Order: sequence, then structure tokens, then C-alpha cells
Amino acid sequence: MTTTSSRGRRRAPTRMSRAAGKAAALQKPRVILALLLLLALTSVMLLDGYLRAEVGGDERVRTGASAAKVPEKILDGGPILTFQGGQATTVSVPDKTIALTFDDGPNPTWTPQVLKILQEYDVPGTFFLVGSMVSRYPGIVKDMVDEGNEVGIHTFTHVDLSYQSDARVDREMEQTQLALAGAAGITTTLFRAPYSSETDAIDNYSWPIYKKLGEDGYTSVFVDTDSDDWKKPGVSKIIKWATPEDDKGASVLFHDAGGERSQTIKALPKYIEKMKAAGYTFTTISGVMQEQNAAARGASGTGQQQAAGAAGAQPGNVVPDGEGGAGGTGGNGGTAQTVNRLQASHREATGVTLYEGKALIAAVTLAEWTVPALSVGLMVVGVAVMGRFGMMLILARRHYRKRNKRRFSWGPTVTRPVSVIVPAYNEKECIANTLKSLAKSTHPIEIIVVDDGSTDNTSEISREAARALGMTNVRVIRQENAGKPAALNNGVRSASYDIVVMMDGDTVFEPDAVHQLVQPFADPKVGAVAGNAKVGNRDTIIGAWQHIEYVMGFNLDRRMYDLMRCMPTIPGAIGAFRREAVLEVGGMSEDTLAEDTDITIAMHRAGWQVVYQEHAKAWTEAPGSLKQLWSQRYRWSYGTMQALWKHRKSLTDKGPSGRFGRVGMPLVVIFQIITPVFAPLIDVFTIYSMIFIDFQAALLAWLAVLGIQLGCAAYAFRLDREKYRYLLMMPLQQLAYRQMMYLVLIHSCITALTGGRLRWQKLKRTGEVGTPAGVS
Repeated sequence: MTTTSSRGRRRAPTRMSRAAGKAAALQKPRVILALLLLLALTSVMLLDGYLRAEVGGDERVRTGASAAKVPEKILDGGPILTFQGGQATTVSVPDKTIALTFDDGPNPTWTPQVLKILQEYDVPGTFFLVGSMVSRYPGIVKDMVDEGNEVGIHTFTHVDLSYQSDARVDREMEQTQLALAGAAGITTTLFRAPYSSETDAIDNYSWPIYKKLGEDGYTSVFVDTDSDDWKKPGVSKIIKWATPEDDKGASVLFHDAGGERSQTIKALPKYIEKMKAAGYTFTTISGVMQEQNAAARGASGTGQQQAAGAAGAQPGNVVPDGEGGAGGTGGNGGTAQTVNRLQASHREATGVTLYEGKALIAAVTLAEWTVPALSVGLMVVGVAVMGRFGMMLILARRHYRKRNKRRFSWGPTVTRPVSVIVPAYNEKECIANTLKSLAKSTHPIEIIVVDDGSTDNTSEISREAARALGMTNVRVIRQENAGKPAALNNGVRSASYDIVVMMDGDTVFEPDAVHQLVQPFADPKVGAVAGNAKVGNRDTIIGAWQHIEYVMGFNLDRRMYDLMRCMPTIPGAIGAFRREAVLEVGGMSEDTLAEDTDITIAMHRAGWQVVYQEHAKAWTEAPGSLKQLWSQRYRWSYGTMQALWKHRKSLTDKGPSGRFGRVGMPLVVIFQIITPVFAPLIDVFTIYSMIFIDFQAALLAWLAVLGIQLGCAAYAFRLDREKYRYLLMMPLQQLAYRQMMYLVLIHSCITALTGGRLRWQKLKRTGEVGTPAGVS
């Protein structure tokens, strides 16, 4: 079954109305679940984009701003800025001391190499981490902390905070703290702003932010000496630029991420060796603060209370001597690194913070796996869809040229009478038009109307219409309500002739439709023939969408399937069968909701050929509302899954009877189940790209795909001699209609996976599709 085909109408057994009501009630949670799945995938994409600074990214960097409002003692002070007791204070690194700091990590390539070097030389480091990177590579951060290094916040998305609102500043800090909590079970009081350097770079815009963060208990860290390794100037220059002058102490900046860092990796060990040889010791920012506090206590000789919040601890917190200290001076100028994950600036994450952090890491991990997988999947789907378009165009042209040659013939002209079976359930609006169209048939027929327990006088209307039209070849059979398959089987048993044509009670045939439809039976290998169903009520938006879908489906898909000898569905609106073939496969089955797909596959497996006759045209009334359309397509897609599962053993069938399993089954699964699920995600990715990445490129790509689809549709319209004006609705169809079909398919998948059952349903008809002559 394809979502582009005309399908049989379902009948709702009246004795099942209560059960049907319960079944309908059960569908609502599945619809909600389908919507939630799409929302979840969209949220995962947005999260991944946020982590990569595609969503909410801000690359603005402020330069040249005035610093008139910043105190001179801060601009001329040391690289560590605290607000103990509400007073701004700076701290300098002691002489002959290096606080190695690293920005922009973690990075899966460079950070582990930096950590290895630090371990080899027994040197601690202070890493200012970007929260989004922490959440993507939590294992590296855990190792970093466990090895005794110190960590600080470098915002979540590496934005210049001077351009951001207070809410954004808070969010950048809080999200990074959560990432640290989830990765290493800690939070931190250290902060370094992106794009900052020495304290004299503080300006009137950033100063209020530093004060606000200081009030929140943060210590802001700047640099004395910048290696400028991000410029990749060469190993010797990196070492030179990172070396303090005149034996002064320094907060030294390197980068372990943010770009290609091979020069940093080569320079770092040489730098450490050089500084140790010069008598320098290495410590962390917390180590600097503790040395400063100890010196202050020694100078005063008072034994006063330790400075509240070493390394910017929150006011009121007291850090005992030696706790978390990472800098110990050795006689050879080395450092005895203390392996203690709770540095003075670290706080153990507990309670809600810890669990929220773990949840963030889990969500990011999910996004890290899901989005690349979706990207690969969409790429594969895109290639498959484009390949399918190309294959359809090539095969459709071959089919058209082959079947429309003057010398083409199915064999001797079929002139013998055939039986036309019309299953009907409450078709009072349509049945008269159906019989009126059959009365004009150019082929000899008998008409069997099987009334499946209608409650609206369908039988009486049928008899009256036959009498009014002078039709003596009409039989009306009434049965207890049992569903469409039972009605069709009843008609087949009652048929007088060896060829049976099946149609719906709301369909009208063109005068030569039956004659054209039965001509392929001149070939004794043909067991069934698919006709060409068209949308009659196409002058509404929904009708126009379905008209495009039907024309493309019949004139491209069906031509392709015909040549490949793996037609998946004989449409319920217009199809013909050898009576013996129907009886051979057990008649129309009630096992699935897609009895037309079911019997078509059964025909293939029985060794019969199934072909498409483009010249046999019927006009059907498509659903007139989105609710009815949803109901119909949900039934079709679910029925398709049932039929495919029922005939799954066709995959191992041998010989001609296994051709559908070898060719048709994979095509149906790929192009009618898998690709429709991915198709809306292509639109989501497109919208995402337009908003957050490159609007022009994304728009051009979407228009290119739309152009290919329009080309295919235009070719199908040309083959079927349809008016091109309906193609104006195609862009809107791609934006709205495809999303609905996705939700329908997901809904069907959920129903199948949860073991849900779906009852026969009757779509509301208006009878607006009259005789073929009245259709434009």
C-alpha cells in the first residue's frame, strides 16, 4: 500500500460501536505520544545546537570601551579579583611562582595531552572550562579533577558577558555549574570571562558583571602573562611570551582547546622545564590565595580568622589551612602536587544540584549520539529519495512509451462480460452516481451491489436508481454488517463471470474504464490489474493536496512498480481480478485493515502478475477535512504494516512468487515507512539551519529539493494530461501535509508496537463527485 494510492473505504460494524468508541479513546494518547516524539527530537536538535553555539550563539566581542568607572587600584592590581566583605580586592601571584591556567576546554584531543604533561612533571593546572564542552566530555573533567587540578567557569557558550542580560549571565554560570556537578560532582567559585586578559582590560560594561559575580561568591581570574599560543606563533615564541620578567610571579595563560593546539603541546613541557630550572614553583589559583592569606596572618601575628573564602569562597565559609592546597615549594624549585579533588575553590555538589547536573550530562549524551545519527540517517534518506525520483522518472518514461506504442497489445481484445462488485455501507449520497456512471459503460457488465448492513436505505436507493436508468443488469444483495472484505467475498461468490471488477460505492467510472481495465487479462499470466483513481473533489486545499499525491503516485510509483513486477496495491476504488485467482488465495482477507494490499501481495506470492492500466480511470471522493484525512491515512499506514508483517515470509519465497519479497517488500518498507518518518525531520533541519546557521544556503537547498519534486510532479501531470495549476499548492503541501503524514505514520507505528487494534471506519461522504463528464 502506498500513501499515494486510492484505497477502499472501511465499514464500521454497528454492533461494535461501543468497542469502537473505546478504541477511538485509546488513539488520543498515541497521537499525543507521536507529537511528543517530534517535540523531543526537535528539543534534542536545539540542545545540540546550543552546545555548539549555533542556537543562542553571540560572537560579538567588545573592544575599546572606556574604563572610567573602574577603580584604578583594580586596573593596576593583580590578576585575582575578589569581593570579600563586599570590597573589591586584587591579589598578585608571589615572586618565582607560576599559576598555570588553561582556557576553552575540555577538548578530547588536546586536554588529555595537557593533563599527561602536567602529571609527568608533577605540576598542577587551573582549567577554565566552557560548560558546553564540559557536558560533552564529562569524563575528561572528572579525570582532571581527580588528578588534583583546579577548575573554573569560562561560561557555558563562550560569549562576551558584557553584551548579555543579567538573566543570560546567570544562566551561563548556572548551566556550567550544573555541567561540573554532573561531570565531576563539584561546583567551583572561580571564574574567567571569555576574551579577557589582564585586569586593565576591565571596562565600564564588564565591571558591573564582575561586581555582581563577586557578590555571588565568585573570584574572577585574569592573567599576568599570555602565551598567545592561540596565534600559533611557534614553540619558541610561546615559551618566550609565557615567561614572566624579572623573576616575578604570574598567572600564565595557555589554551587546551579552541583550535589546533599542537604547538602548545610541544611548548608546555619545555616551558615547565625552563621555569623549574629558573627556580620557579607551580601552583593553582587556590594555592596563590592560600599563600597570600598565610602571609597576611604571619605579618599581622594576630592569628586572625582565615580569610573568608580562599580563592573567592562565599562569605562566611572558612577554608582550613592546607585544605585543597596544590602548591608546595620544593627545595629544587619543583612542586609536590597534592592529589585532592576538593580544591579550596571546589564545593562538593549534593542534592538537587548533583541530580540536575547528571540529568544535563545524560541529555547532552543523548543529543551527542542522536543528532549525528539523525544527520547520517537523513543523508542516507536524502540520497535514497533522490535516487527514487530519478528511478521513477526513468521507469515512468519507459512505461509510458512501452504501453502507448501503436503496436502494443496485451493480446486478443477482451470482449466477454465481466462482473462489477460494488460493496456499499451507508452510501446514499453516492450510490446513484456510481450506478449512473456504470450505466454508460462501453463494456458488457453485470453489477452486483453488496449492501453491508446499511442503515440509510442504500439498498432501496440502488434499486430505484437502477429502475430509473433502465438497468436490468443490476443485482442488489443485502447482508448483515460484516465489513468490506466480507462484502467483496460475497460479491465474488455471486459473480457470473470469470473476471471481477471491484470498486467503491462512492466512485464513478469513465465510460470506457471497465473495457480498459480488463484488457490486460488477454495475457493468461495476469491475475490482477490496478486502475487509475483520481480525486474528484480537488477544488479545496486538502483536495488539491491529495490530487497531487494521487497523480504522482499512480503515474510514477505505479509505473515503476509495474515494470519491476512488484505492484504493492490494487486500489479499492478501481481494480480487477481473475475470479479463480481470488478464490485461489482465499478471497479478500479480514486479517488486516488493508485488504487490497493484502490480496495484492497474496497474488504475487501465488505466482500471478499484477499490472497497472493507466487508461482505466475512476473518480473518487477524497476526505474533505483534516480529521477524516487523518483517519483514512492512519488506517492505510497501519494496514500496510499489518499486511507486510503477515506476508513477511515472502522474503524467503523462491522463484517468480518471491519477486515481491525480494524487490517490492524492501521498496515498500524503505519508501513508505522509513523515509516518511524521516521526511519531516528534513524540514525541521531546514528550518533550524535557516534560523541558526545559514538562512540563504538552507533556503536554496530546500528550494532545490522542492524543484526536483515539482519536476517529477509536472512530468506525472503531463503523462496524465492534468492541469498544471494544481502544482501551485505543492510548496504548501510540503510544509503542512508532509508533517501530518509523519504524525499519522508515527501514530500507526505506536499502535502496532503497543498491540492496539483499529476498527473499520466510515468516512463522511457528500456525493459531490458526480459523473466523470462533470469533473474538470
